[in-house]
Amino acid sequence: MTRRPSLALSFAAAALLLAACGGSSNSGAASAPAPTPTPQPVLKTAMATVAGQSETILVGENGMTLYYYTPDKGTGQATCTGACLQAWPPLLLPSGVTKPAGEKGVTGALGLVSSPAGGMQVTYNGWPLYFWMKDKAPGDTTGQNVGGKWFVVPPDVPSGM
Repeated sequence: MTRRPSLALSFAAAALLLAACGGSSNSGAASAPAPTPTPQPVLKTAMATVAGQSETILVGENGMTLYYYTPDKGTGQATCTGACLQAWPPLLLPSGVTKPAGEKGVTGALGLVSSPAGGMQVTYNGWPLYFWMKDKAPGDTTGQNVGGKWFVVPPDVPSGM
């Protein structure tokens, strides 16, 4: 019977030791705030063949080609709605990101407009940006000049406003 009290004491000592180790280690020094992560660029540049010529174009963070829609010019909003959005999904600002960022080579003005799809749509030099559902891989530019209204976005696209 002398074993049981010492076994119970061993468990009690272990519990006290664990409680002491799990407590706060505040030694009076203020802890440093966690660094703010640098936003991942939502716009990048890439080389692609557009209408038979090699060009630098803008792509999303997924590497897919971005397009602008000429009816958006001067409206200050995205005008592609309904079925248009099914074919031309907007480049939306990722959740938790407050402003768009671009990598080196993305030299135009980045902005945001409310998207008809919901969320905030990224703009470049005032143009709301879109993907094309028929582009299947990075480097595809099959949306170039669709309907005479859709065009690949070069880094030097003139202002859409």
